[in-house]
Amino acid sequence: MSRRTRAQKRPTAPDPVYNNVLVNMLIQRVMRNGKKSLASRIVYEAMKTVQERTGEDALQIFERAVKNATPLVEVKARRVGGATYQVPMEVRPDRGISLALRWLVQFSRKRAGRSMSAKLANELMDAANETGSTIRKREETHKMAEANKAFAHYRY
Repeated sequence: MSRRTRAQKRPTAPDPVYNNVLVNMLIQRVMRNGKKSLASRIVYEAMKTVQERTGEDALQIFERAVKNATPLVEVKARRVGGATYQVPMEVRPDRGISLALRWLVQFSRKRAGRSMSAKLANELMDAANETGSTIRKREETHKMAEANKAFAHYRY
């Protein structure tokens, strides 16, 4: 990493179907080996499944799932005088969304089931209802930060 200047953020284009940046970010997280058409098919099928099962707008449920899964604090390792401390730090909004999407995809892949689109749909619905592995991961992250609150003065 360069110490001179901070890297410029590249603007993310919205996806063609929902015209939403978050959906495009999810497609990019689902994508493997550059197969974007497969990833987008998986995401759009999952959104369709969510809409059919809940009767609500899939985009609203997806945004609610991301909002529920976004962590507010996390711990980062900080080395001070030979000891490594887990220092709680606030999460920037863009990093929080990135973590939420990463966890949604990660725990969707770990789910038992047939197709990735079905697993992703189930994980999205669970996260929207504040249940499931993604929410458990966020709670675990918050608990770690709470437990290490004493080291907050080592923040940098």
